[in-house]
Amino acid sequence: MDPYRESSSGSLGSLLSGAILGAAGLAWWLFSEAERRQQTRKQKAMLYAPRIQDGSEAFETSSTSIGEKKSEKLEERVEKLNAAIADVRKQLEDLGEDE
Repeated sequence: MDPYRESSSGSLGSLLSGAILGAAGLAWWLFSEAERRQQTRKQKAMLYAPRIQDGSEAFETSSTSIGEKKSEKLEERVEKLNAAIADVRKQLEDLGEDE
């Protein structure tokens, strides 16, 4: 076999696995940042929310809708990221087939 072809297929595999690992790392980081921000928001809401009995009623109604909106935005970003990864993967596979 041609040594050049072996190295190009190895490079393609390395590039593809690197892209997948990078995307997974980015998705994990985005998710952890969203959780951290949500926890911070909950803590601030508990400090500044008007107290109704023990404060749980005011807390639940205000933060639930905000958290859902942020979660939806995060999910949209992750879906866009996954679509971009799929496009890059397809392009890499097409490049590998052309050689």
